[in-house]
Amino acid sequence: MVAKPSVLFVCVHNAGRSQMAAGFLTHLAGADIEVRSAGSAPAESINPAAVEAMAELGIDISDQRPKILTFDAVETSTVVVTMGCGDTCPVFPGVSYRDWILDDPAGMGVEAVRPIRDEIRRRVEELVAELLPTRSRFH
Repeated sequence: MVAKPSVLFVCVHNAGRSQMAAGFLTHLAGADIEVRSAGSAPAESINPAAVEAMAELGIDISDQRPKILTFDAVETSTVVVTMGCGDTCPVFPGVSYRDWILDDPAGMGVEAVRPIRDEIRRRVEELVAELLPTRSRFH
């Protein structure tokens, strides 16, 4: 039996971009992909504009909390998607890395967060298609 893939989304505060990405991946892949998120310097709480933007699409991330990035989380992930954590993201051989250049939604209102959310969704859909090629596309 093939182990299911795991994806770790990493940004600095683990309060916006990585939380939205984790929410989309959980929503789209269900139990077929293990989903993790973390931050190199986690915030105290999740970005309320990110919560609101995701709720508009019927995805509730309000119960999520920023988590600290650990070596173990990186080392045991199939894919690590970084979103602006720079040199603080540990690198391990055998782990596939992606760097998604996205605006940081910190301090933005929901109107400004929506385009970031929509770009994250597009990229997560591509990631699901790559990791679960037998699945149909999500739209």
